[in-house]
Amino acid sequence: MKKTEKPWGYELLFALTPYYAGKVLFIKKGHRLSLQYHRQKDEAFLLWSGKMLFIYEENGELKEKIMQPMDSFHIPPGMKHRMAALEDCYVFEVSTPHLEDVVRLEDDYGR
Repeated sequence: MKKTEKPWGYELLFALTPYYAGKVLFIKKGHRLSLQYHRQKDEAFLLWSGKMLFIYEENGELKEKIMQPMDSFHIPPGMKHRMAALEDCYVFEVSTPHLEDVVRLEDDYGR
C-alpha cells in the first residue's frame, strides 16, 4: 500500500495492476480536489463516510449533487468533475490504471 499526502488530505493506493487500480481518498472538510477530467481513465467511486458536494458535467453543463455515505458515481473519460468535502470524507475509488491521466482545469492549490 502506498500513501500519498495531498493538499486536500491523502490517498492510499491499495491495488495497481495492468487492468485496474484501487484507492481510498481522505478529503478534509472544507477542501476540494481540482476541477478535472481524464482522457483515458474510467473511474467509479463510493462515498464511504462524510458529506460531499460532487460537481460533474452532464450534457456540457456543470451540475452539483450532495452525496451521502453509500452514494456512488461513475466518471467516464472526458467528464469534468470535482469533489468538495462538506465534512471529512472517506472515498473508495476504482479505476483503470491510468493514474497520471489528469487534466486540471481549476485547482485551489496551484498545481
